[in-house]
Amino acid sequence: MDSSLIHLQVEGGIATLTLNRPDKRNAMSDAMRSEFIAALERVAADKAIRALVLTGAGKGFCAGGDISGMEKRMSAPPGEIAFNGWHRQQRVHYTQTLLHTMPKPVIAAVNGAASGLGADTALACDFIIASEWASFTWSYIHRGIVPDGGGMYFLPRRVGLPRAKELIFTGRKVEIDEALALGIVDRKTTADRLVPDAQAWAAELSKGSATALALTKTILDQSFELPAQQVFAQGSQAQGICYTSTEHRESVMAFLAKSASARP
Repeated sequence: MDSSLIHLQVEGGIATLTLNRPDKRNAMSDAMRSEFIAALERVAADKAIRALVLTGAGKGFCAGGDISGMEKRMSAPPGEIAFNGWHRQQRVHYTQTLLHTMPKPVIAAVNGAASGLGADTALACDFIIASEWASFTWSYIHRGIVPDGGGMYFLPRRVGLPRAKELIFTGRKVEIDEALALGIVDRKTTADRLVPDAQAWAAELSKGSATALALTKTILDQSFELPAQQVFAQGSQAQGICYTSTEHRESVMAFLAKSASARP
């Protein structure tokens, strides 16, 4: 039996990363997070990988933070709780940042319940495709804590500020059809087609220049926070890099050759 908490498979330039604690609905333990970080760093660094699909083993996508970790945190000496919590948060934020800033398309293939940190992890991806069994809940309020996986940043950008407040303040469950209507989910498919459909979508999204895609994604991810002139300036710098790329040169030369051959 494979004891690894993360499965990473690469085929045809598409990486599929599976959270693998099905008996715990893929709740994120410290050990699992360490494996997750290592896998994400590998995907980010490997130029042969053009896109990433993230999914969960078993019935759940990710049930959030591991409850045993919460119990351990509360049993620490009072003088260590705050610093231990701060240190853990650095790891959480680093993980979410790796997903969010991945220089290639990232698709969450949500196969079941995505709760708390699990819901935030799906939001940290560029796109979300989900099966009929998927659901989302920002359940932090039920544990007396705030969304710490990026939900307070990502959710308002998908559903608007008032609706994000309602979902976070109540911690209620959002079933798949409502999630699709609200814009939490981008596409719905069947459970048996979830991963293949996500992989096909990833291949479609990553067919173009990897250089242009990475630079474009970096700028788009900042576009809500930056003034227009700064977006234009970053775009100019990115274009200068694209002008020197192998992909640009090859595509222009191919276009010119095709145009020349079409002339009478």
